[in-house]
Amino acid sequence: MKALIIVDIQNDFLPGGALPVADGDAILPIVNALQAEYPLVVATQDWHPARHGSFASAHPGAQPYELGELDGLPQVFWPDHCVQSTAGAEFAEELDQERIEAVFRKGMDPRIDSYSGFFDNGQKKATGLEAYLRGRGVTEVHVAGLAADYCVYYTGKDALSLGFKSAILLEATRAIDAAGFALAQEQFLKLGGFLL
Repeated sequence: MKALIIVDIQNDFLPGGALPVADGDAILPIVNALQAEYPLVVATQDWHPARHGSFASAHPGAQPYELGELDGLPQVFWPDHCVQSTAGAEFAEELDQERIEAVFRKGMDPRIDSYSGFFDNGQKKATGLEAYLRGRGVTEVHVAGLAADYCVYYTGKDALSLGFKSAILLEATRAIDAAGFALAQEQFLKLGGFLL
């Protein structure tokens, strides 16, 4: 069975949000229309505590988008975003949520970031998404949402590593950095993923 994974279509990632993805709102009608094509639709939600270690504001002197280190792993220091129970962390109002069967929250441990919908960046803790998909008999996942070069890519890549057939839906995602997403696509294809 195929499943659609909708990644992080939250207010802070849309134009006007704290960490906006250019043209991110353009995917909303596409994602809404796609949902009818899948027997199972799930979603992920970035859900950071205030002062999360991935935030530039948690590191004196750090500027947003600088590269640093968090708990021994390379880390982009982001603007504060998707803080738990804030408007920015809510799903986009225009996102049709009727067919979303389950939501998997990530990024709750302040010591480590979580791009993938399956694991944190150190793969120390699982979100439960893998077990949920296996329990429903899913063998193939298609990934849409924001942002293409981070959470969408890492979710698709981890799906491959777990043995799922995995695709990124190009029309249903947008990237923070186009060059970074081009490299991510190359890597994804090399790992056995496909682009639709």
